Amino acid sequence: MRALICDKFEKSGFDALKAIGCEAVYQPDLKDEASVIAEIRKTQPDLLVVRSRKVTAAMLDAGAIKLVVRAGAGYNTIDVAAASKRGIYVSNCPGKNSVAVAELAFALILALDRRVADNVIALRRGEWNKKEFSKARGLYGRTLGLIGLGRIGQEMIPRARSFGMSVIAWSRSLTPERAGELGAGFAEGPVAVARAADIVSVHVALEKATRGFLNADFFNAMKPGAYFINTSRGEVADQAALVRAMREREIRAGLDVYASEPSAAAGEFADAIAQEPNFYGTHHIGASTDQAQEAIAAETVRIIQVFKTTGKVPNVVNLARRTPATHTLVVRHRDRPGVLAGVLDAIKAAEINVQEMENIIFDGAEAAVARINLDKPPPVESLDRLKAKNADIIELKLLELASSKIDVLEC
Repeated sequence: MRALICDKFEKSGFDALKAIGCEAVYQPDLKDEASVIAEIRKTQPDLLVVRSRKVTAAMLDAGAIKLVVRAGAGYNTIDVAAASKRGIYVSNCPGKNSVAVAELAFALILALDRRVADNVIALRRGEWNKKEFSKARGLYGRTLGLIGLGRIGQEMIPRARSFGMSVIAWSRSLTPERAGELGAGFAEGPVAVARAADIVSVHVALEKATRGFLNADFFNAMKPGAYFINTSRGEVADQAALVRAMREREIRAGLDVYASEPSAAAGEFADAIAQEPNFYGTHHIGASTDQAQEAIAAETVRIIQVFKTTGKVPNVVNLARRTPATHTLVVRHRDRPGVLAGVLDAIKAAEINVQEMENIIFDGAEAAVARINLDKPPPVESLDRLKAKNADIIELKLLELASSKIDVLEC
């Protein structure tokens, strides 16, 4: 199995891939889409490993890729729809950079409060201005508001406590009971967090429901002079509304992510928000610690090893959660060659599509039960003929699903 690594990747992970029998091709300096496509055509990899590089439909068409692994938490840089259409798994490494991102979020909070960067700039200019830079609010007794309480958001809570802060949080799946267990107050929605918090820190994934959902109503609800920290994705905030709040309500923003970021690791940064006086920022480096990258590399290797040995994909993000299946055909049968082939031939003859199937073997490997999910019921006479023709079929049972769509278990 051959893996093409198109971004910076830890040596420990590269060596581990070779140790599990993968042929790893390391090309972190490919400049653009065309160069990646050329490399895919040249190396014909089974696996594509990326970090920040965008993965396009054209890249997926350039070879016979079976799996794309994002060596990081998100996957918005990958054309997941194109991968799904082509039957290509997409996987990621959630939670492995949680501590690193939480550390940077607090670094931005402290930098805003104590104006660390401004201090450094003044000193490098040969200026001493203790009077000006002695103005700081302090964190003790303040309220930290969290938008999103996944793994990174949860890492923020003990860090806030160590500074003597209280925490209020909102997340789509959060309940008051769960918030209490984690040591946070419960908010009904993002605007409620904005009203209550002195500092708001954002930790949500970018998806259709979260794109731009922190809008003018949210920023208008923030306390004048409050801090806004975003280490998730720039697109979750309406940047025009944020800039207005920075100018009109003295909101101070500490950002690691932006709506328009350069695709290369180095280059020009033209986002006008960087010129705002109330802006502090870093270069999308939340996950960029040695500890985080080593953990992500190890998880990437684990994903590939499991796929290589079992065909299953840990952390897969693009399997259907629901299918159009309406019925399940249960086939209790003797474990003999050709039994299921005959069943599938009969299903095909009836022009019925199989949505998913499993075959469970009993102890001793004498008998098995197959469950086949279908998008419509086969005719009863077809089932009768099938059972009559094959003595190894012990029982056939057709079950109508409660809903026209069924939940699918994730790998």
